[in-house]
Order: sequence, then structure tokens, then C-alpha cells
Amino acid sequence: MQFDVIVIGAGAAGLMCAATAGQRGRSVLLLDHAAKLAEKIRISGGGRCNFTNVNARFDCYLSANAHFCRSALAQYTPQDFVSMVERHGIGYHEKKLGQLFCDEGSERIIAMLDEECRKGGVDRRMETTIMSVARAADGGFEVDTSRGRFSSSSLVVATGGLSIPQIGATPFGYQLAEQFGLAVTPLSPALVPLTFHVEDAEIFTPLAGVSVEVEAKAGKGKFRENVLFTHKGVSGPAILQVSSYWQPGMELLLDLMPDGDAESWLEERADSEQLIANALSELGWSRRFADAWLDRVGMNKRLKDLGPKQRRQLAEQLHRWCVKPNGTQGYKKAEVTRGGVSTQALSSKTLMANDAPGLFFIGEVVDVTGWLGGYNFQWAWSSGFVAGMNC
Repeated sequence: MQFDVIVIGAGAAGLMCAATAGQRGRSVLLLDHAAKLAEKIRISGGGRCNFTNVNARFDCYLSANAHFCRSALAQYTPQDFVSMVERHGIGYHEKKLGQLFCDEGSERIIAMLDEECRKGGVDRRMETTIMSVARAADGGFEVDTSRGRFSSSSLVVATGGLSIPQIGATPFGYQLAEQFGLAVTPLSPALVPLTFHVEDAEIFTPLAGVSVEVEAKAGKGKFRENVLFTHKGVSGPAILQVSSYWQPGMELLLDLMPDGDAESWLEERADSEQLIANALSELGWSRRFADAWLDRVGMNKRLKDLGPKQRRQLAEQLHRWCVKPNGTQGYKKAEVTRGGVSTQALSSKTLMANDAPGLFFIGEVVDVTGWLGGYNFQWAWSSGFVAGMNC
């Protein structure tokens, strides 16, 4: 069967692209190996779908080419997607930091995109295995599948990354890029919990479930959010954010008193009989965490027992507690994949491969990784729209 466009991958980016192309009059076939539509949308945001962030801008994304996503984000903005949500009568709310969530749940977003595809006359085939993809004699593409052979003049790859393999993630998109001569940058889990070395794990594993507000730094990443201690290490928004910047062997710096001057705070209490752990508890720390952390830095004592040098040392630790994770929890716990199809191989204005006319890559499979909080969905909508307008 012949189509104008074949889109491989019925996730966020693929649905957006198919709907956009179909509504501009292109005949579109949407293929996916999964049984359920847009499973990653379904589970996102605890089932509420953090579908965009009103603050999305190009510098909220990591890529070998930091400016690559600028064009797509300008062509299709968060407000454009919000307008679609409002047209479909879907209630939403802003939680914090510009994050927009559905009032009723992620199924509403999936149903909206499904309806947009129907408006565009998109032909969708789920539970379809791709056997091979090749150039056709006319310069288009031939896709052999478990449901037969399909042809098109344009092919859009929206197969996602390696994150959350339990819902069907595969390296297919990267393999297809390499088949057509496109480079793929190094891949790693992103927005992922980090794990502790044994010595730290022994102290902090009993604190699983305790949360502390910090400013976390790793490489060029710096975020003010909560850290959550787990049985394996650390998670929570601050850690997920900096994990995209963290590399094996790199130290993680945590400012445990981001709103204050620790040295002045300690000086003011230099004559106090109070235990340091009790004083820190008054700042909102969990007493369990205060005791464990002070044991770790060797200063679980009374405030008055600290000399000037020890006060300076403790202040330094409070503002620059250094933890050296030994790894991540991997793709099973990662929300996205860092790296992907090289942006050097793609047009930022159309998402088409520079040296493979008619071939497009969009969404997570591309080397564009957003911050936590709706940024990656916005990249899916923006890149899907742009490819849909040009395929």
C-alpha cells in the first residue's frame, strides 16, 4: 500500500506528527509494535501527564548542539499545545515551576491526540513488527512489516529512546539512523536516580523515604529541589535533574542550607548547649537525617563543642556536601535517554536528515534531552509538529 508518509512510533511525537501531516492533506500510516497507544504518556506524571512546561526554552535542553531545538520550539510553543488542550475541553492545572498537569488524567491527552489523528484520516496499525526499511526505486521508502509491505515518499522515525524498556523501548530508531548513515551520539540514562557507594549506603539506606530540600550541582547542572533518599541511593526532583549532567566518576555537590549562611548561623549559636542535630531539625531537617548526616561528617555533638575551625568545616560541609555516586539505576528507572541521532545530521527547521531526503527523526530518538517537568513532552509536540508540516 502506498502512502505519502509513514510514521514509525505511536508515542507523543509520532501521534503529533501523524495528526499534523494528516490534517494538511497527506495520506499517513502510523505503525507501532506495541498493543497500547502512547504507553509513556499513559504512565507519565503519576497518571496525570505533565504535558508541557510554560517555561520551555532552548536552554532547558541538553544536546551536542545547544541551539538545535530553538527553531522547533519557536514553531510550536507550549501555548500552542495548551490551546489544543483547551479546544478539547481538557481541564489542567499548574503545579509548580511552570509544570502543567491534566486534572483528570493522561488518558485525556491520549484521546485528544487520537482524535486529532482521526481528523487527519491517519491509518494506524498497532502490534506491527518492522522487518526492514529500504530506499525504493523512486527515491521513497519501502517498509516490510508483519502486516505486509508499505511504501511512502516520506518516513518519520519517532521510536523513542531506551528508557523504560518494560513498556517496549528498543534501539530500533538508532539502528535505522545508522543504516542510513546518520551518526548517533553516546547514549545514557537521564532523569534517573543515582546509587551510592557501599560506605554511604550503609549510613543512608535506613533513611529511605526521607526528603530534604537542597541545591544540587553536577557538571553544569544546578537545581533547587528536593532530594529523596532510597534503598539504593538518592532520587527526587533535584537528583533526577542533575543526573542528566552527571557522568561516571563525577562528584555530586549538595547545598543543604541553600537559603542561609551556614557559618554565620553556627557563629550565632557558638555558646549553645543544643545538639547540632536538634538545631538542624528546627530548620526543617528530619531528625533521622540530621543524626545520620552528622555521623557521616563526624560532627554529631553540641554546638558549643565546635571550635572556630570546626565551625568553618561544618559550614563548608553544609553548603558543599560532596557525594560520589557509583552509578545510576539505569534505563528501567530513567524517564528519558540522553544522546541520540546527531543533530548535526538533521535540519533544525524541518527535522529531515540532511543527507537522506524524506527521512525525519523526532522526539526522544534525537539528541535533545529536556529537564524534568514537561520539557520532554514539549520537545515531542514541537518536533512532531515541525516534521508533520514538512514531511
